[in-house]
Amino acid sequence: MKWKSPRRCAVSSPKTLKKEDSKGKLDSPVMSAVKDRFDCLDVKSKWNPREDDQMKAVKEALHVSKAPSTVVCREDEQRRVLEFVKGCMEQKKAGSLYICGCPGTGKSLSMEKIRQQAEDWAQQEGLPCLETVSVNCTSLTKTTDIFSKILGESETGKKVNGPSSPLQQLQVLFSQKQQSSSTKMMLIIADEMDYLITRDRGVLHELFMLTTLPFSRCILIGVANAIDLADRFLPKLKSLNCKPLVVTFRAYSMEQILRILQERLVELPYVAFQSKALELCARKVSAASGDMRKALSVCRSALEILETEVKGSTEQEPQSPVTEDQVVKMDHMAAALSKTFKSPVVDTIQSLPQHQQIIVCSAAKAFRGSKKDRSIAELNKLYTEICKSSMITPAGITEFTNMCTVLNDQGILKLSNARDDKLKRVSLRVDEADITFALKVYTYIQPF
Repeated sequence: MKWKSPRRCAVSSPKTLKKEDSKGKLDSPVMSAVKDRFDCLDVKSKWNPREDDQMKAVKEALHVSKAPSTVVCREDEQRRVLEFVKGCMEQKKAGSLYICGCPGTGKSLSMEKIRQQAEDWAQQEGLPCLETVSVNCTSLTKTTDIFSKILGESETGKKVNGPSSPLQQLQVLFSQKQQSSSTKMMLIIADEMDYLITRDRGVLHELFMLTTLPFSRCILIGVANAIDLADRFLPKLKSLNCKPLVVTFRAYSMEQILRILQERLVELPYVAFQSKALELCARKVSAASGDMRKALSVCRSALEILETEVKGSTEQEPQSPVTEDQVVKMDHMAAALSKTFKSPVVDTIQSLPQHQQIIVCSAAKAFRGSKKDRSIAELNKLYTEICKSSMITPAGITEFTNMCTVLNDQGILKLSNARDDKLKRVSLRVDEADITFALKVYTYIQPF
């Protein structure tokens, strides 16, 4: 059989007709496309798990540090961020944007691609190239070091004569009209901004305020796992005239995880995974957290289980031939999932941001009686009570609803549809015992 490129077999058009499976059920276009790509992989070269080079290549393809050539399943989010950056560059106008979402949803990876695309676009349009400053806030010794980092990367910042404080020098720099008409815009990417939120809110405010100065060239993009920053600080940022645009990266669905895994494996000249094994991984990870990094880790763990199994059989029978079924199968993947998610619900709850944990506590308290569901407004009331009793500032109703949506995506809450957000019904999908165990070390569990 003549080998054909598996990429040609992908059915990605939204107009693709739905297919019937063996049971007569209709598959969605997305799932049909993914399955077609798996079928195409069957014509690849023979996989030999005993070959160290082959095993190494598959492990590298599934490693978190391996940056794919394209970031799939985040096209809409990337488009919105890129259009924002383009608009600032065209108008030579400063602006701020806040990217939030659960861990492992492609935020940092997308930002790297957007930075490259913005630079390429500026070159094509004949605009001055961007000055890019990328800062991981967790690497800062002091929160104020972020201003030193920005000043050090600025080509004109070194020429400013004035106060010794890096923040004050930046304020002077962006308060004076630049003589050159080809002055570059500065793209500041502040990753892991949660660190600034918890350590020094004053620094966070000053950082956003750099975009409001009369001759500011800052395009500030903050990236964080805390989806409640925008609503908690929005009134303050709005009063300072530096309200950011907010783009949320929602948890990956089963289909999206499956597609991303496929994109990473499709370049390999052999098949190391059964398609059903990958589907199992995607289904379990999407239900637990939607964290793509966790899915990659599970697949690598399953591969290591197969590797150990093959080495054991080789030691017993060194001359035994490699059989066709020596790929990662359902049992390997199930063992890897069991190893990774010893207690998936508890692990997920413990990894939630503080305000989402309080919402889960509120839900457990609300559904302790016979009532199976409550409205968003009722749940918000309980949430506010727990926050106040724990001396924590509650989030506003808009961000509260957004957090409930994220918890719905993660399979912890179930949110019904309604025109008015306050009328949406909320129910709990996890056991109360799991919530108590997961949050027993936190003080705000006591009211619950």
